[in-house]
Amino acid sequence: MSENRNETLSFSDFARAVRMRQWAKNALIFAGFIFAGRLRAAAPEMLEEFARVLLAFVCFCALSSAAYLINDWQDIERDRLHPKKKLRPLASGRMSTQIALQLIIGAILLAGFCSAAIVLLNREAWGFALSALFYWILTLAYSWKLKHEVIVDVLCLSSGFVIRVVAGCLAVPVLISPWIIFCTFTLALFIALCKRRAELLEMGDDAVSTRGVLPLYSVPLLDTFIAIAAGLTIMAYSLYTFQAETSTALAPALRDKPLLMVSIPFVVYGVFRFLFLAHSSPVGGEPESALRDKPLMINVFAWTILVAFLTVLGGI
Repeated sequence: MSENRNETLSFSDFARAVRMRQWAKNALIFAGFIFAGRLRAAAPEMLEEFARVLLAFVCFCALSSAAYLINDWQDIERDRLHPKKKLRPLASGRMSTQIALQLIIGAILLAGFCSAAIVLLNREAWGFALSALFYWILTLAYSWKLKHEVIVDVLCLSSGFVIRVVAGCLAVPVLISPWIIFCTFTLALFIALCKRRAELLEMGDDAVSTRGVLPLYSVPLLDTFIAIAAGLTIMAYSLYTFQAETSTALAPALRDKPLLMVSIPFVVYGVFRFLFLAHSSPVGGEPESALRDKPLMINVFAWTILVAFLTVLGGI
């Protein structure tokens, strides 16, 4: 009876099962395309490259959703002991494992189609397929083993964001800047550590029942890690802006001037604002909820407009 009920899946349960809100993380796929100055390319060339990056975005949305489903399937019993995770479609029983398997297979096929399309559109973008495969292997390794290893778990989460950026560069393809990798890794590490801190505070003595690695951390230790990661994030971005005057990021008319440095205060505010929210709201445990914070979103919008001017409009 319940199995028949589960055969019809509501859109809200589908969106929650595949973590549709988490797809925003895959926007990092576009970083290489933007910061390599491809928005200044001739319209036909720019649109063709954008199409490949868009396919890359869809590919990673599919892969990440499949990984979330596998992770939820594996952690059904643990999730049922968690005050929030027990409401997930699989843990609550609103989604059957049969439907979950169908969604996983469909997502993998969609990812494979997008990867093949990118390579067929441009043979030089073959590296994207390898990066997508590596991301899939990492997510499986994380779900089955690495998420139980202290420190390694947050490093794996951070590496997943780096792979997204690298994959976006390979889909164009453009030269991969070491600075964009460094900035992405430190920011992702900062967010991952804030998430662990929130989980540890939320679960308290019951932490081991929902995530075995949590008791190996402590709040003072995570606070130290977070402070280091926050400092590294600001320093990495600042160092990038110092050398950006000679990079392809800036529009030709603005090169040989370290103008990207004026965006540093926005990054500092963003890091500090997220840290404030992580200590005063559920944002630490649910980073995607930061999208509802107006001051943070205004800051992100202002930073985006400024960078767009320096990288695109400044050359007109």
